[in-house]
Amino acid sequence: MRANFRMQRLFLQAALAPDAAIEATGDQFNYLANVLRLGEGAEVLVFNGRDGEWRARLAFPTRKRIQMVPLEQTRPQPEAGDLHYLFAPLKTGRLDYLVQKAVEMGAGRLVPVMTQHVQGRITSLDRLRANVIEAAEQCGILSVPAVDEPVRLEALLEGWNPGRRLIFCDEGAAGDNPLPLLGVIEERALALLVGPEGGFSEGERQLLHSLPFVTAIPLGPRILRADTAAVAALAVIQATIGDWR
Repeated sequence: MRANFRMQRLFLQAALAPDAAIEATGDQFNYLANVLRLGEGAEVLVFNGRDGEWRARLAFPTRKRIQMVPLEQTRPQPEAGDLHYLFAPLKTGRLDYLVQKAVEMGAGRLVPVMTQHVQGRITSLDRLRANVIEAAEQCGILSVPAVDEPVRLEALLEGWNPGRRLIFCDEGAAGDNPLPLLGVIEERALALLVGPEGGFSEGERQLLHSLPFVTAIPLGPRILRADTAAVAALAVIQATIGDWR
């Protein structure tokens, strides 16, 4: 069922059930009352990543409080996406963009990966999670991706589940076309790894190429920025072996 983009959508932490009023946080109160200027009886769509999407009516017990009262479920909770997106952090503005686009493209888990040439850093996981929620609110997504703690590439690979195929964008890969390489992948559990602006070090590339659960792919004849490469790789994976098929 398609999302209704004519109504405002809001992510909540609380469980959703008919007539179970949910108190708005301070930020939510400000957004609903002062930014959107919604009044008593106005309706919004709410979701929590667990109980589907609900139509909810606003109630104002006092001038400084808002309650959201779920009325009916508008969409059931879908199965969460299983595509893991692994990325070397970028500088803050571009990192926000990268996270939002990964959510839009169907990533089910986001994992910051620290590599030798990484230029950005994760200063706040809360900021990353806020970007994930904002992207889900804006794009009609009901399954909110998890955001993991940053991990070193070597530690990530050492503890890897070999049943999940790891696809990494290799700037040194032969050829320009990723489709033949993706077309022979049989695993349904997938992960995508995109490196930093400076690329993977030669040692990191050799390590990745030595592992049986890793597939290296090129991304065409042009040099792409890391955030552009992320969107391009997610799109080609979803179109060939992902949930666009």
